[in-house]
Amino acid sequence: MPGFVGRQTQLNSLDRLLGRIRSEINTDLPGRCILMRGRRRVGKSRLVEVFANRSGIPTLYFTASRQRSHELELFAEAVVESNLPNADLFRGTHLDNWDVALRLLGQTLPHDTPSIVIFDEFPYLVEQDVSIEAIFQKQWDRILSHKPVLLILVGSDLAMMEALNSHDRAFYQRGTEMIIPPLSPLETAQIVGSPDETSAFDSYLITGGLPLICDDWPVGLPMWDYLEGALSETTSALIVSAERSLAAEFPVEALAREVLGKIGAGETTFTNISRAAGGLQAVSASRALELLTAKRIVIREVPLSTKPSKEARYRVDDPYLRFWLTFIGPHLAEIERGRSDRVLARIKASWTSWRGRAIEPIVRESLARLLPLDGLVAEAVGGYWTRTNVPEVDIIGADRNPLAKVITFAGSIKWLETEPFDNGDLNALAAATLQVPGASKDTPLIAVSRSGVGPNVNAAFKFGPDDLIKAW
Repeated sequence: MPGFVGRQTQLNSLDRLLGRIRSEINTDLPGRCILMRGRRRVGKSRLVEVFANRSGIPTLYFTASRQRSHELELFAEAVVESNLPNADLFRGTHLDNWDVALRLLGQTLPHDTPSIVIFDEFPYLVEQDVSIEAIFQKQWDRILSHKPVLLILVGSDLAMMEALNSHDRAFYQRGTEMIIPPLSPLETAQIVGSPDETSAFDSYLITGGLPLICDDWPVGLPMWDYLEGALSETTSALIVSAERSLAAEFPVEALAREVLGKIGAGETTFTNISRAAGGLQAVSASRALELLTAKRIVIREVPLSTKPSKEARYRVDDPYLRFWLTFIGPHLAEIERGRSDRVLARIKASWTSWRGRAIEPIVRESLARLLPLDGLVAEAVGGYWTRTNVPEVDIIGADRNPLAKVITFAGSIKWLETEPFDNGDLNALAAATLQVPGASKDTPLIAVSRSGVGPNVNAAFKFGPDDLIKAW
């Protein structure tokens, strides 16, 4: 099933819920609800569509469109075109509001067999009508949950979807949350046919584990050959996915787009981001960053140590979007006029240095997934830096985040093509670690390297791509 490597867990969960509905079909409340969230283009819509199709039961699939004046009309059309047994109740019917629409929907649902109702892009409905959550809650409690229906509310606005189930919201505890993550580095490698672990992480940094881009990568094709082909095709998934996602996420917020572009280009601090964005006033920059972090597109990080710090850094969370913002987005005009060769040359020239930074959060997450190991434990894995970046430590393990009580290890990442991690790297790490609040000369040191660790390097732990991929 193309694009569904790694999705079996979610399919199994949906199957189990459907089985539960079948087993409770004669009870008073057989209905179940799923609140499904995930970044744009991670395959949520494809997942629920495949699930519904293979279930073989009556299904309604409706995608909200942000067309407020026509949304109810489009919903009625979707019901009529569905295979719900009483779908004709909506034919020629004028719907005044969502309260009426959901009451009528309840009449179309069978009472003696399960059905599936999917509302894709549900946050669009919430944006249009602040009362929509209360309306869904009322009709779920009164009608829909009494039918053997699996209601799936799908959304890409992570913060909004997460908030739906918070205690102060109308739909609280009505639905089970399901998070659809991007494909992992291992799953990405399986789809694109990476020949080894180092190539697996390279392909992940480019695709971000987005199924559409992974599926567009011919199996086994080397990375540079893939990039040459994808960049020369203006409609390739590599080129268009980010632009479509950003257009949907920020239809009117041009300032947030501009700030995001500066972060993607490598600016990390509030001051530098504001300056790069044309000298934004602090209030405007703060609002843009708050929006970007609320949408989980940008991550705000602070140094991990036993001492509080205000030296926050911002980074783009999605590896693919970071790659696109750096190498593709600023040069779309070149691609459109047939000069993708210049874009490819620019990537080749900067690849090693860009990759060295881009891999850091992936390494930290991999280590967090691997722990605990014998003699190596941490509840939080982060990094440490100062305003001047002296010192700067790639990896810090601690008992908690962001303010630790105990530092459990420190590490350095050397992600070069051929140079292994040597004693010079270890000595630099040891000196920097002594300047981290909470660390000492007894803090275990770990070496992470793309090209191996020298035989005489006396690090407490050593990790390469083959070790890190096991985390996934």
